Amino acid sequence: MNLRRLRLRAVWLLILPFLWLCRPTLPLLVVGLALGALGLLVRGWAAGTIHKERELTTTGPYAHTRNPLYLGSFLLGLGVTLAGGQWWWPLLFLSFYAAVYGRTMVGEAALLTELFGERYRLYAANVPSVLPRLTPWRAPDVEGGGFTFAQYRRNREWEALLGAVAGFGFLAAKLLLQ
Repeated sequence: MNLRRLRLRAVWLLILPFLWLCRPTLPLLVVGLALGALGLLVRGWAAGTIHKERELTTTGPYAHTRNPLYLGSFLLGLGVTLAGGQWWWPLLFLSFYAAVYGRTMVGEAALLTELFGERYRLYAANVPSVLPRLTPWRAPDVEGGGFTFAQYRRNREWEALLGAVAGFGFLAAKLLLQ
């Protein structure tokens, strides 16, 4: 089983206990929604920019961080788990994220090095893995265009938006029914 499938299955194994055990509060739901919305914006911008494994994308959010999709996932996951109202869910999420996404990023860096060689090495030397640089890095041979909704749809990013709406909707409903 590849790491992507394992990552998705592990998330699904955690969703049901999370939904059952969460105890959202209004302040945490608001903070979580803000983080989640920021995560969705970052993920959406990245998904609408990248052409996976066909070209080395170094524009848009990829000029700030090599892994904006994973940064967005981090913000979204942290937002949801904080909104859940139990202190141990964010800790569990952080452990899961470090273990699974850490390995994923290492594997993807190796693949991109294999596919793009020196161009990727130069990019990796100038753009941080996760925490974004404030000013965008400009590649000497810029490849890839900007954001398009067609690419956003092609990368199926609407699924993350739909999942976030469902998750936060459930948390809001649970809060109202407590």
